[in-house]
Amino acid sequence: MTASTVTLREGDLDGFFRVPFEIYPPDSPYVTPMRADLERYLDSARNPLMRDDDGRLTFFTAWRDSRPVGRLTAHTHPSSNARHGTKRCQFGYFDCEDSLETARCLFDAAETFARSQGCDELVGAFNLTAMQQAGILTEGFDNQPYTDMIWGAPHLPRLLEACGYAPVFPMSTFEFDVGPETADALLGDKQRAVLSDPDWSWKPISRSDFKARFEEARQCLNDGFNDNPMFVPLTPAEFDFQAGEMMWIVDPRIACVVHYKGEPAGVVICIPDLNPFQKATRGRMGPFTLIHFMRERLRRRRAVIIFYSVKRALHGQGLNGAMLHGVIKALFAGGYRRCGVTWIADENTASLRQMEKLGARRLQRLELFRKGLG
Repeated sequence: MTASTVTLREGDLDGFFRVPFEIYPPDSPYVTPMRADLERYLDSARNPLMRDDDGRLTFFTAWRDSRPVGRLTAHTHPSSNARHGTKRCQFGYFDCEDSLETARCLFDAAETFARSQGCDELVGAFNLTAMQQAGILTEGFDNQPYTDMIWGAPHLPRLLEACGYAPVFPMSTFEFDVGPETADALLGDKQRAVLSDPDWSWKPISRSDFKARFEEARQCLNDGFNDNPMFVPLTPAEFDFQAGEMMWIVDPRIACVVHYKGEPAGVVICIPDLNPFQKATRGRMGPFTLIHFMRERLRRRRAVIIFYSVKRALHGQGLNGAMLHGVIKALFAGGYRRCGVTWIADENTASLRQMEKLGARRLQRLELFRKGLG
């Protein structure tokens, strides 16, 4: 399949992985996922989103003059469509040279795939769900992203609009300074009541009890996020697939599950920022991988909150602020000085208020882009 001087390949993992290294300069903020992780995400036999949910996934690489210069995934998420009453196909991992010809070649293929699956819209970016990396960067191109944040070149939104896609869902990521005064800014009467009440107990997430704590984290996430737009409850297999490897990098001082009267009530998943390590390794395991990991571990000063959630029956009691207060104090004691927060939708006013209390700076602006397929 060709479009002028651009050739399209389907299912070419090597070329797909190479694209950002070919089109972005080495000093760009882009950080690749580890190649082994990318391989398992895109393997329908291993990824439970496809394997267990009857989803369909394909991916394309655009080549020009023997160089991979663009890439795109397209997939269906049946549980999301059933839950939200949509016939949506999702695209992701959109990285492309500044060429409308290349972008159109990729999206023509993705739209053909979407129609073949009975879908009437194509929306993204999702890498690969709303609980993973999401959005197309529209502001903050010079800022260094944290783990689980997307970076893309400034020309990508323009190429999307030229291909008929419109922004539909604004989001932001944030960054705040870690310090005692930041933690204390979250404290009010409700938060202090939680911290002084013995019915609430803090359970660190350590390797020895990782599986039990992470199952509790999944329950808190599914319950607390139940009413959020685009959310689909994660199965144990999906949650383990996405987050199971955190066992090897979790810092038990900065991640916790909170129990209320012996039952899981809320969770904060905060991890060290792995992007410096992944940048140094260029996403590949090799003889110096362990050296890079240990070096970055010794000098890490950044962490990132992947998500925090409180079960709905306990909303309004101050637990969110109390949990974040505890985590920020632990971050400071552990030598961390900055913390990122993954995407928050503009319509999520409660979380945005928390960012205001923290004095958080907006790091990025992102949008989902949509095209109706008619």
